Amino acid sequence: MPTRTARTGWTGTLEAGEGQVELTSSGLGTFDVSFPKRSADSANGFTSPEELLAAAHSACYSMQLSAELAAAGDITIEALDVSADVSLGADPAGGFRLTGIHLTVRGEVTGMDSETFLAAADAAKLNCPVSKALTGVDITLDAVLEELDEALQA
Repeated sequence: MPTRTARTGWTGTLEAGEGQVELTSSGLGTFDVSFPKRSADSANGFTSPEELLAAAHSACYSMQLSAELAAAGDITIEALDVSADVSLGADPAGGFRLTGIHLTVRGEVTGMDSETFLAAADAAKLNCPVSKALTGVDITLDAVLEELDEALQA
């Protein structure tokens, strides 16, 4: 399996400095980062490690869930909509830490009942490589199998 790379160039102090995160492997872009924007309510054009981690977790979880669903039987995955909310807060030991990750998934799957979908969603949360890497963070899950439009089922 390949190794993927990102890099950050930073200038200045934590409070006054800023940097740029480059998605080196893919070449897809460079994104501004700053601690004041990281800790503010509005990101205002800047990203953060938490947002980048949320992107990685939602993508990884989506892939793992599709594998878990396919292993559950003869089904058709019509759509999966996954979001990850990553929270940063004070660390009682000092500094900051990730205080939690909340995954939300809404799925449309033909040929599957809600109980089987929820079991696959839970298994994906445990087996996703990003979830495994973040075992020190409380990860919660809200998973719902939505009813398909009758026209899609016909």
